[in-house]
Amino acid sequence: MIDKRIGKRIKECREKLHLTQEKFAEKIGVATNYISTVERGASFPRCEKLIAILNGLEVSSADAVFCDVLTHSHGYRESCLSEELSKLPPEEQKRILDVMEVLIKEALLRNS
Repeated sequence: MIDKRIGKRIKECREKLHLTQEKFAEKIGVATNYISTVERGASFPRCEKLIAILNGLEVSSADAVFCDVLTHSHGYRESCLSEELSKLPPEEQKRILDVMEVLIKEALLRNS
Protein backbone atom coordinates (compact mmCIF):
# COMPACT_ATOMS: atom_id res chain seq x y z
CA MET A 1 0.00 0.00 0.00
CA ILE A 2 1.36 3.42 -0.96
CA ASP A 3 0.51 5.05 2.37
CA LYS A 4 2.65 2.57 4.30
CA ARG A 5 5.71 3.22 2.13
CA ILE A 6 5.30 6.97 2.42
CA GLY A 7 4.72 6.71 6.17
CA LYS A 8 7.89 4.64 6.51
CA ARG A 9 9.89 7.31 4.67
CA ILE A 10 8.40 10.08 6.81
CA LYS A 11 9.45 8.17 9.91
CA GLU A 12 12.96 7.61 8.56
CA CYS A 13 13.36 11.32 7.74
CA ARG A 14 12.03 12.31 11.17
CA GLU A 15 14.44 9.93 12.88
CA LYS A 16 17.37 11.34 10.88
CA LEU A 17 16.57 14.65 12.55
CA HIS A 18 16.61 12.85 15.93
CA LEU A 19 13.05 13.97 16.61
CA THR A 20 10.51 11.97 18.56
CA GLN A 21 6.98 11.86 17.24
CA GLU A 22 6.05 14.26 20.02
CA LYS A 23 8.75 16.81 19.15
CA PHE A 24 8.01 16.54 15.43
CA ALA A 25 4.27 16.98 16.00
CA GLU A 26 4.96 20.04 18.12
CA LYS A 27 7.31 21.42 15.46
CA ILE A 28 4.67 21.28 12.71
CA GLY A 29 1.63 22.00 14.88
CA VAL A 30 -0.26 18.70 14.83
CA ALA A 31 -1.14 16.04 17.39
CA THR A 32 1.30 13.24 18.13
CA ASN A 33 -1.43 10.70 17.28
CA TYR A 34 -1.66 12.25 13.82
CA ILE A 35 2.06 11.68 13.17
CA SER A 36 1.70 8.11 14.39
CA THR A 37 -1.21 7.34 12.05
CA VAL A 38 0.61 8.88 9.08
CA GLU A 39 3.83 6.97 9.79
CA ARG A 40 1.91 3.69 10.09
CA GLY A 41 0.15 4.38 6.80
CA ALA A 42 -3.24 4.39 8.51
CA SER A 43 -3.99 7.84 7.08
CA PHE A 44 -2.59 10.14 4.43
CA PRO A 45 -2.16 13.87 5.04
CA ARG A 46 -4.11 16.44 3.08
CA CYS A 47 -2.14 18.91 1.02
CA GLU A 48 -1.56 21.57 3.70
CA LYS A 49 -0.44 19.04 6.30
CA LEU A 50 1.71 17.19 3.78
CA ILE A 51 3.52 20.43 2.99
CA ALA A 52 3.96 21.10 6.73
CA ILE A 53 5.37 17.58 7.16
CA LEU A 54 7.81 17.96 4.26
CA ASN A 55 8.95 21.37 5.51
CA GLY A 56 9.25 20.02 9.04
CA LEU A 57 11.42 17.16 7.79
CA GLU A 58 13.77 19.73 6.27
CA VAL A 59 14.13 17.67 3.09
CA SER A 60 15.35 19.34 -0.08
CA SER A 61 12.99 17.34 -2.23
CA ALA A 62 9.66 15.59 -1.85
CA ASP A 63 11.46 12.58 -3.36
CA ALA A 64 12.78 11.94 0.14
CA VAL A 65 9.28 10.82 1.07
CA PHE A 66 7.86 9.70 -2.28
CA CYS A 67 10.89 7.89 -3.75
CA ASP A 68 9.34 4.46 -3.18
CA VAL A 69 6.13 5.27 -5.02
CA LEU A 70 7.21 7.58 -7.85
CA THR A 71 8.59 5.91 -10.95
CA HIS A 72 11.02 8.73 -11.80
CA SER A 73 12.66 9.49 -8.46
CA HIS A 74 15.86 7.47 -8.83
CA GLY A 75 18.03 10.56 -8.47
CA TYR A 76 17.18 10.90 -4.80
CA ARG A 77 17.95 7.27 -4.02
CA GLU A 78 21.21 7.51 -5.98
CA SER A 79 22.15 10.56 -3.95
CA CYS A 80 21.35 8.83 -0.64
CA LEU A 81 23.28 5.71 -1.61
CA SER A 82 26.23 7.80 -2.74
CA GLU A 83 26.22 9.62 0.59
CA GLU A 84 26.12 6.32 2.50
CA LEU A 85 28.86 4.87 0.28
CA SER A 86 31.14 7.83 1.03
CA LYS A 87 30.95 7.00 4.75
CA LEU A 88 32.52 3.57 4.23
CA PRO A 89 36.23 2.75 4.27
CA PRO A 90 37.89 2.96 0.81
CA GLU A 91 38.22 -0.83 0.44
CA GLU A 92 34.48 -1.30 1.10
CA GLN A 93 33.66 1.48 -1.36
CA LYS A 94 35.75 -0.24 -4.04
CA ARG A 95 34.14 -3.63 -3.40
CA ILE A 96 30.63 -2.18 -3.67
CA LEU A 97 31.48 -0.15 -6.77
CA ASP A 98 32.99 -3.25 -8.43
CA VAL A 99 29.75 -5.16 -7.80
CA MET A 100 27.68 -2.26 -9.16
CA GLU A 101 29.84 -2.09 -12.27
CA VAL A 102 29.26 -5.78 -13.00
CA LEU A 103 25.50 -5.40 -12.46
CA ILE A 104 25.34 -2.36 -14.75
CA LYS A 105 27.28 -4.14 -17.51
CA GLU A 106 24.94 -7.14 -17.26
CA ALA A 107 21.88 -4.88 -17.42
CA LEU A 108 23.24 -3.05 -20.46
CA LEU A 109 23.85 -6.36 -22.23
CA ARG A 110 20.31 -7.55 -21.45
CA ASN A 111 18.79 -4.32 -22.70
CA SER A 112 20.78 -3.97 -25.92
